[in-house]
Amino acid sequence: MNRFAVGAIAMSAFVSVVSASYAADPIEIKIGYLRRDGVKSMLSLIDQPTRDDGVAGARLAIEDNNTTGQFLNQRFTLEEVRLKDGEGPAAAATALADRNTMFIIADLPAEALVKAADATRDRGLMFLNAGAIDDRLREEDCRDNVIHTSPTRSMLADGLAQYLAWKQWNRWLLVVGSHPEDKLYADALRRAAARFGAKIVQERVFEDTGGARRTDSGVTLIQRQMPVFTQHAPAYDVLVAADESEVFASYLPYRTWDPRPVAGSAGLVPKSWDAAHDQWGAVQMQSRFLKLNSRRMTALDMQAWTAARMIGEAASHIKSADPKTVLDFLKGPYFSLAAFKGQRLTLRDWNLQLRQPILLTDGRKVVSVSPQEGFLHQVSELDTLGVDRPETRCKLN
Repeated sequence: MNRFAVGAIAMSAFVSVVSASYAADPIEIKIGYLRRDGVKSMLSLIDQPTRDDGVAGARLAIEDNNTTGQFLNQRFTLEEVRLKDGEGPAAAATALADRNTMFIIADLPAEALVKAADATRDRGLMFLNAGAIDDRLREEDCRDNVIHTSPTRSMLADGLAQYLAWKQWNRWLLVVGSHPEDKLYADALRRAAARFGAKIVQERVFEDTGGARRTDSGVTLIQRQMPVFTQHAPAYDVLVAADESEVFASYLPYRTWDPRPVAGSAGLVPKSWDAAHDQWGAVQMQSRFLKLNSRRMTALDMQAWTAARMIGEAASHIKSADPKTVLDFLKGPYFSLAAFKGQRLTLRDWNLQLRQPILLTDGRKVVSVSPQEGFLHQVSELDTLGVDRPETRCKLN
């Protein structure tokens, strides 16, 4: 037999093996998206979230996963579940598990996420928290079946505080809302101030007394109220607002008694992602998202995209859809994710929080990105943001 015949036989055998592998049914990796129905209203009309906020980012990631998955005989699907009033997240998560959905991207309040994770622990589900920024979910209430792609309040506050320290705006006037989430953000800001050498010269509380400001006389009311509220403050460099409840912070810029910049919940705002972000290939990501959804990409969209891509990245490397095997890979030294933010993202193995840079945006442009130059760390500069390993109260099994 001549060498051409041998080559033909070898090629035929190779084609047969490849054809057989593609003929096999693909491994289906089902991902759930669990969230409460409805959206939170924002003060600014141009910032009102859409009903697909978050899940749109996950859908884009599913497309990305399947682009690679088609060569690995893997197929990714996404099922969205919206919880109505009175519906429990644990029951919804269990129903997803009954349909062989072992990965759940969650956009839930902290307490609901903990209940869902605990109730389904024996089912082997993995939750990826894309929405809740509560530090306690990564600390005293951490769970070994919950990964966090959303940054914590402490990461956001540290990212902001590093930039203010770089600018030498070290005297803060801290204004805090009257709702529980406002107070949690204020706690993170106080911690950040102490950590990076800022001094809070005074704290003021803005009480939510209700009432609508979107009236014919609303602008006049605001223009009179905000200067008076910020009057007679000790000398300060920057007003830092803690207003997660969306009551007052957006009315502060250009209306303070003293001509000072505003940061925190308005003005210069720390985020995981912003529609204005255009560095490190982000324009390509933004354009793809805009074409698919006819709107701009939000931080929640990016956090959900990241969660789904982490699953896809792990599955492509380990050739498995087993949640425990996926988690072991994500916690290991070989996992990293390119996410258009200048650094590859990795997972903190002590509390399952994703390391990530924090963007500082004014609503039009990204002003800066933290960690800032000069803030060093023996392991990763990203660990200068949020709770570091020696500080953690998380005890994973």
